[in-house]
Amino acid sequence: MPTTLKPIESYRNDFSFRNSPEAIKRFPFPFPEDQYMYSVNIEPATPGAPGSVYEHWFDIDEHYRSEVAERAQVLSRDPDRCLVMPHMQQAAWDTLEMLMTHLSQDYPEWFSLQRKGDQWLWINHALDLQQAFTFGDASSLPYEPLEYITRQIQGDFALLDQRENNLWMDAGMVTGPADWSLKFDAGMSFTEWHAPVPMAHQMGVFDRALKYLMNIQVDHPVRRLNWTMTINPRLDTSSETFHEWGHERSSVTAENLAKLVHLRVELQFLARLPRSNALMFSIRTYLISLEELVTQPQWACRLHRVLRDLPDELADYKGLSQYRPLVVEWLRQFDPEMAACSA
Repeated sequence: MPTTLKPIESYRNDFSFRNSPEAIKRFPFPFPEDQYMYSVNIEPATPGAPGSVYEHWFDIDEHYRSEVAERAQVLSRDPDRCLVMPHMQQAAWDTLEMLMTHLSQDYPEWFSLQRKGDQWLWINHALDLQQAFTFGDASSLPYEPLEYITRQIQGDFALLDQRENNLWMDAGMVTGPADWSLKFDAGMSFTEWHAPVPMAHQMGVFDRALKYLMNIQVDHPVRRLNWTMTINPRLDTSSETFHEWGHERSSVTAENLAKLVHLRVELQFLARLPRSNALMFSIRTYLISLEELVTQPQWACRLHRVLRDLPDELADYKGLSQYRPLVVEWLRQFDPEMAACSA
């Protein structure tokens, strides 16, 4: 079924973002059990059911135009949200090729790619864009290759160089992070940028994950889900803009939490880039308000139990501590306190 794109909604100011009933049903609810603890939870990115967020490598949904507009707004304020170190130029072209190829194959109603040698023609019908360019020649594009293509897709992207038995965050386009900063993490190793995460290091989670990721092969991508919570449907919760959104955590009340508090889920996808051997790490963010989430009774029940029993260290790290008691109490009404919540 062709993807239906909504008119532009906002992720700031009036926060007009909403999920349709169809978007709610396909939301990637991240909890397979009634409790949560860090784990590697990486699986092969095999095609999922038609219409699901797992059907294609890169998910385009009803919010496409809204997210592209939000990215442009962030970049107009802070162009450094996209950066590519000199040795990552080939990885940037790798990424452009992978994204254009998959978008045109998976969403032919919106995207088209024609290739004659190194002369390429890219057409984005959703944004009414057409660009002829020479593959490998950045001067033939209006932006450098990573920025050009990631301005036209949902989700953030980090390009990881593999060397010295580690992965290094040396390029990326990150305009909607969950309380981190590409500019701060750029040049760091996998070990260094995960250093603030509590408990997982003692459990050996990141050591196992790093070994797994460095062995990813071309055409055998993997994926995992990660989650946190956000006040308002705000995509850009970067470290740089904490002064704009940090105070919103204290605005939650029993009366407004159903509309304000959003479950924020990241569908993380990692694929080996064939020319550069870098890893492309895409972070596709999905937002759902509690008001929308509880239309799915099993999710409401399970989220209550997960948040109720979440270790305090994880709640603190995810920034939930200030309003978690209110949310847990409100969700209790949806939990029959009987058998385990159905998945």
